[in-house]
Amino acid sequence: MRLFIAINFDEQIKSNIDNIIKKIRNYATQGRFVNKEHMHLTLEFLGEIPRERVKDITSAMEAIDFAPFILSLSSIGFFKGRDGHIYWLGIKKNNDLIDMQKELHNLLLERGFKLENRKYKAHITIGRQVKLLNTFNPEELEDEVREIQIPVNRIELMKSERINGKLVHTRIFSKNL
Repeated sequence: MRLFIAINFDEQIKSNIDNIIKKIRNYATQGRFVNKEHMHLTLEFLGEIPRERVKDITSAMEAIDFAPFILSLSSIGFFKGRDGHIYWLGIKKNNDLIDMQKELHNLLLERGFKLENRKYKAHITIGRQVKLLNTFNPEELEDEVREIQIPVNRIELMKSERINGKLVHTRIFSKNL
């Protein structure tokens, strides 16, 4: 099973992000933009994991003890790519998020999971293989981006799979903060 641990969003947050995506899409000459049902903030990507290891993941998630908190979005950015860029919405620095992700990462490592070893960069992916016209100015949307506040009161283990050619994310386990 292809698994990841994420913070999922309520419908209002998804609609606010979708409005930003629609405005960016107007400047796109190519790209695949994220649908509302796939919007999330990844805490840890696990990759292909055997079903029998799910209990190890959920025990790591259960071991986390954090109070709910609020995330604020900060900016529009991208990671460069050869066939177009990966566009994302940045998260304003939040120590609760950083501490929770770090603790989760360490708990998973203790349980023998092989994880990426690079510094966590909190972001919400909104498009892949995106090329935009030179007339796109992300600063025009930054006030709208900064207005988005995301309440975090749970983390969720998600399965990602293709069903009849369509990407589907299914919640396997939820841990309330």
